[in-house]
Amino acid sequence: MLKTSKTTLPLDKYGTPEIITLADHPQSDGKDHFALLFGGPVPADHTPLVRVHSECVTGDVLGSLRCDCGKQLSEALERLSREGGVLVYLRQEGRGIGLHEKIKAYGLQDAGLDTYQANLQLGHREDARSYGIAADLLRSLGIERVRLLTRNPEKINQLRAVGIEVTEQVQTQLYLNPHNERYLGTKEARAARPRKAPSKTAR
Repeated sequence: MLKTSKTTLPLDKYGTPEIITLADHPQSDGKDHFALLFGGPVPADHTPLVRVHSECVTGDVLGSLRCDCGKQLSEALERLSREGGVLVYLRQEGRGIGLHEKIKAYGLQDAGLDTYQANLQLGHREDARSYGIAADLLRSLGIERVRLLTRNPEKINQLRAVGIEVTEQVQTQLYLNPHNERYLGTKEARAARPRKAPSKTAR
C-alpha cells in the first residue's frame, strides 16, 4: 500500500494547492516525491493538465542557466494555478544520478561531452529516471488520463509504458540562452531519433 500524506500548501505566487507526498516507494531510492493538486479533486470525466517535473536543485532553486528546468517549473506552476491540474515533482536529480554525480557530469560537459555522453562516461545510464512513481502518484489522485505539459516526447512514451494515458502534448516554451544552447540542442536531437518501444519493466 502506498504511503502518502497530504495537506494544503499556501504558496507565495501560485495560490493554495494541496500537496500529496509519496514515501517508501520501491523505486524511490529513499526519497520522498510529491504532487501539487491545483483546483481541487479532478472529476472522473475530466482530463487534467499535468506536469511531471524531475528535481533540479541547480535550476529550480538556484536559477542555473545551464538548463531550462527552473523556467519550465515556474511556467508549469503559473499555468496550473490558473487552469487547475497537477504538478508531479520527482526527486530524481540529474536524470536520476544525484546532485554530486550531476556536477561531475557538468565538468565532463565543459570538456566537450554532451549531457548523455557524460552520464555514460560516469558509469550511469543516459537517463536513470523512473516514471512508475509518477504513475502511482497520479493514480492516488484518481487520475489515469492526462494532458501532459512537456517538450519531451520520451516522457510521453515512458508514462504510457507505465499505464498512464496521454491524450495531448501541451508544449512548454523554449527557454534558450547562451549557456544552455548546446544542452537543449542535444535534447532536441535525441528526441528526434527513432527509439525502441519503452520497456514495460519501467513500472
